[in-house]
Amino acid sequence: MKTCLVVDDSSIVRKVARRIVEALGFQVIEAEDGVEALVHCKKAMPEAVLLDWNMPVMDGFQFLGTLRRMPGGDEPKVVFCTTENGIDHITKAMGGGANEYIMKPFDKDIVLAKFQEVGLVAREEETAA
Repeated sequence: MKTCLVVDDSSIVRKVARRIVEALGFQVIEAEDGVEALVHCKKAMPEAVLLDWNMPVMDGFQFLGTLRRMPGGDEPKVVFCTTENGIDHITKAMGGGANEYIMKPFDKDIVLAKFQEVGLVAREEETAA
């Protein structure tokens, strides 16, 4: 089973994300900041990361840079989930190694679409073939 690391300082957002991602067939690991997330990645690298931008201790952008420099850190598909919608934030996230970017609040359809775009979940037409 594929693993998704949900990194957000809001327990409510983590709970909502967990429900959505588990429904897509992933095992979920939660972290409330970038430092805690790195500890999980050192134990076992996840296939996917849903990542908040603004967090205490270590924010999402700092986590992403550190993750991408780790052995195997180029493998996880990272989807930023944030309220920051400025083009400068999106450009910075994608330039920093994120694979996709979604706005909060998000729902199952949005997460599914982004996971399909980055190849984490097969598109329906692919599974029907």
